[in-house]
Amino acid sequence: MSTAGYSDTSHGASEIVGSVDGEGEDERFVIADITADGAWISMSVDDAPSLPSSR
Repeated sequence: MSTAGYSDTSHGASEIVGSVDGEGEDERFVIADITADGAWISMSVDDAPSLPSSR
């Protein structure tokens, strides 16, 4: 799993988004703070929790 993090409240609000990137066996679920460079984490789509399980 690739990870990177960023934490700085002095610059205001963050905007967190999730997306699936890639195709077939290379699909990755990515969560990112699009207001900060390098603030993202990814995992295999098969390892990502489903929406109903995260409620």
